[in-house]
Amino acid sequence: MTTYLEKISINSNYEGMHDITAEVQEIVKKSGIQSGFLIVSCNHTTAGITVTSFWDKRGHRDMQEDLNKVIPTRNDFRHQFDTPTDASGHIKTSLIGVNIPLIVENGRAMLGSSQGIVFCEFDGPRKRQVFVKVFSDQD
Repeated sequence: MTTYLEKISINSNYEGMHDITAEVQEIVKKSGIQSGFLIVSCNHTTAGITVTSFWDKRGHRDMQEDLNKVIPTRNDFRHQFDTPTDASGHIKTSLIGVNIPLIVENGRAMLGSSQGIVFCEFDGPRKRQVFVKVFSDQD
């Protein structure tokens, strides 16, 4: 099984959403793998990865605002390592997730016509890393 690993560096904003679709597609292309799958992985406790619409960026703000309604930043968290936003970020990250698997076909990550891969910052600003590992299903 052939594999390929590359890192994407992100300088995030506070509660920012960063469309990383183009970077992931470029990594798949560079891998030379035509058929298989990939994993996009974020190794942070206050940031996550999701697939959502990328056409209307206002949707990213809506998602962030609704997550803040469900998990507001507050001072009474039992766990506060740095700040209340750090504590709420841990919960948001657990809900959104830190990994997404995608199918690779014809040398591209398979996404719907309106789908994009989005890095979600729940604390920040920070220097972040996202890892993309591409796996071939050919021997």
